[in-house]
Amino acid sequence: MPLVSWVAPANVSEGKLLFPSLAHCDRRLRWRPDVVVADMGYIDSASKQRIRERWQVPVITRLKENMKLVAPFETAERAVCPQGQTEPDPLCPCCWRSSSCPRQFSFSPGDHETLLGLIPMNTRTTQRLLQQVRPWIEPAQSYEKNQLGLSQIFFNSLRLTWSMALLADAAVLLRASVLLDRPTPTPLFELAPDQLNLDLPLETPNAPLFEKFDLRRRKRDSG
Repeated sequence: MPLVSWVAPANVSEGKLLFPSLAHCDRRLRWRPDVVVADMGYIDSASKQRIRERWQVPVITRLKENMKLVAPFETAERAVCPQGQTEPDPLCPCCWRSSSCPRQFSFSPGDHETLLGLIPMNTRTTQRLLQQVRPWIEPAQSYEKNQLGLSQIFFNSLRLTWSMALLADAAVLLRASVLLDRPTPTPLFELAPDQLNLDLPLETPNAPLFEKFDLRRRKRDSG
């Protein structure tokens, strides 16, 4: 569901539209997202810093190839202590500084907005957002373009583009309204393989589903 839509000439950077989008949500809806997952090519460090300082909202992107690592990162996904210890390795008791080590370290988000920020790059939250949420953005946009036929049209007039953008948003909002009124498993359920939709009941009238399966197994084993 589109919350804010922008129509701008092709030479306008998309990264410049994120801050005014959040400002619009904050002003008109009295709401803003807790976390923003964005494309690394569009959002620069200055924009991330501005959003973090204004609303305390982290903007999560992947690390660009030309970005340099800063302490405590050895790779984009791996942070180490000053002695080289990583979180999963049980080597802290063998470290020569174990008796005086605080076992926790703090870094300023402004030292590197992408690696550190409000949610560091090596955390499970960031990695899950980048690996499981971020890949859905382009397919979802392509799905909308194909459904509305926008991929087959070239707009050379900003005024015409604005009118078509309003119509496209109206179509998406109407579809979202129908889905809320008549909920379906997922907006992409028509594209999902049929074998994924088992339509199993969550529970039976007298017992949970797993208990029903256990009873069937016991009867089969005894018979």
